[in-house]
Amino acid sequence: MSEFPSLNIGDLSVNPPIIQGGMGVRVSGPNLAAAVANEGAIGIIAGVGLGKFEDYTAAKFVSVNEDSFREAIRTARKNSNGIIGVNIMVVLSNYESLIKVAVEENVDMIISGSGLPLSVPKHVGSKNIKLIPIVSSVRTFKIICKKWQKSYNRLPDAVVVEGVKAGGHLGFSYQELTDGTAPSLETLVSEVVEAAKEYNTDIPVTAAGGIFSGEDINKFLKLGAKGVQMATRFVCTHECDVNIKFKEAYLKAKKDDVSIIRSPVGMPGRVLKNSFVQEINQGNTVPFVCKYHCLKSCDPKTAPYCIAKVLVNAADGVLEESFAFAGVNVYKCSEIISVKELIQKLKEEYTQVISS
Repeated sequence: MSEFPSLNIGDLSVNPPIIQGGMGVRVSGPNLAAAVANEGAIGIIAGVGLGKFEDYTAAKFVSVNEDSFREAIRTARKNSNGIIGVNIMVVLSNYESLIKVAVEENVDMIISGSGLPLSVPKHVGSKNIKLIPIVSSVRTFKIICKKWQKSYNRLPDAVVVEGVKAGGHLGFSYQELTDGTAPSLETLVSEVVEAAKEYNTDIPVTAAGGIFSGEDINKFLKLGAKGVQMATRFVCTHECDVNIKFKEAYLKAKKDDVSIIRSPVGMPGRVLKNSFVQEINQGNTVPFVCKYHCLKSCDPKTAPYCIAKVLVNAADGVLEESFAFAGVNVYKCSEIISVKELIQKLKEEYTQVISS
């Protein structure tokens, strides 16, 4: 069987060259991250909403999530000797408090998207924690590099380039996604690979969004990426922390069940269609009282529903009152297997395509 090339991020050597995507709320937790890290890839804990914040008032919101995030990191560390990182969205109102916890717990890397992580290096200082932004354009990549160089004398240790086929909130306009004018991931990766060459250091590029098979991995490695980030396919593993009903929704999904919605936080999102999605697409609202204002970009006065509550419901398997985020290739999920089996399948798929 042909071996994957390694993804080298500073002093970390990753093989297979896969970052498991950070899926919130409570989808990419410590069990999944540890299992992925144990197979040589990078296990990622999504920092958003790990604490039972819905049971508390705003005064407790920050501390509850800090405590749960710290516990999740320690649980993953306890169960793995591999590479454990975290994904913390810039748009979170408690972004800096979660960054602080990640730094105190000496995670291997911090991945940040859903906004520009312009100040994250100041929180890390001289610690050997890899900093990896998620970008959806070469322009964004260059803005981050310029700011980090000028203010902190450092560059990203790697970059995740996320394209239009990803699940969850997306870094493109609703119109770009629905009329097909958004650039392809292939184009974005090629552009960022070229832009990264302008800097006098190695900034490995990883491709994300719609990566599902060993064949997909091979395609983007040929384009100059050094690795990939995968999320959707990891949901249908035994170790994924989400409720079984969430996983079963993936298994039942057909190709035309994937839909783009207008999220109340100002970004479009890719979800699986269901009765709840139909309701919100018809303009119906779900009244709520915001106790914590978890996202900077959310205006509770005008939001048609609480995205935090919806995603908590999804994680708990209450899909009649929520929706499941998913990438475009979710319909290809056909079974629930272990992370070890999944990695083995990816290796076999990769071997098959490069041997043909």
